Amino acid sequence: MRQFGSIFAGASLLALAGCATQGDVRSLQQDMDELKTRMFQTEKELRGVKTEAREGIEQSLKGMQGDVDAVRKGVADLQAQNDALKVEQQVLTGKLDDLRILAQKPADDIALLKEDLENRLAPLMERLQKVETELTEMKRQATEAKAQEMERTPEVLYQRSLDAYKASDMAKAREMFQRFLELHPKHELAANARYWIGETYYSEKNFEQAILEFQDVIKNFPASDKVPAAMLKQGMAFREIGDVKSARFVLKKLVDEYPDSPEAKKAAEKLKELK
Repeated sequence: MRQFGSIFAGASLLALAGCATQGDVRSLQQDMDELKTRMFQTEKELRGVKTEAREGIEQSLKGMQGDVDAVRKGVADLQAQNDALKVEQQVLTGKLDDLRILAQKPADDIALLKEDLENRLAPLMERLQKVETELTEMKRQATEAKAQEMERTPEVLYQRSLDAYKASDMAKAREMFQRFLELHPKHELAANARYWIGETYYSEKNFEQAILEFQDVIKNFPASDKVPAAMLKQGMAFREIGDVKSARFVLKKLVDEYPDSPEAKKAAEKLKELK
């Protein structure tokens, strides 16, 4: 446009100057035509640009409107979901409260039931304790009665003592034989009881005490048929503690005084081993 103004200004000046030639006029006319053509082309292009710009803006506005609508719809959906979650939370909270109430109710019922059972069991436990006490007392009396019965019958007490020895319960057997001797010191089985006391010590390898018990049989019950057995075991006990001299003396005496006894034959064999 600035160039177009310059051309018109130049033409005016040439006309005023009166010195413009025909060639100059034609040249100027061509420039003006060319300029008009360029102006029309520019206007046409400007209209095209305006149209494209308007269409682009309209399209952008339509796209933006779609995005806005999508955003609005998303917000509405989220709001609806949020409201639904709130409602569900309220429902769950109510159910939880109901469960707590239900859970507490059985606990209370159990506590009441426990208290009721304890109240009922208390007198039963007292009666049971009383029965157990009475039963214990009856067992004690039965044991005492049994012991008294054994003490009243020497043969039974002696046999029970011997049974304990055969069962290898040396301590119990020794205690019962001692009890027998305390209750029945003059009984015909007294020598036997003393002899078996010696055997309990011998079985426990308490040879010194066994020697003393066997000596008691030999000394205090000389007429008993347990004397040869006591002498044999006494000689063997002496050998066990290393007193060979005493062992030989007792065994030889047994052979000399009771030559026909089974114990004498065994003593003779033991004497051969001691030589």
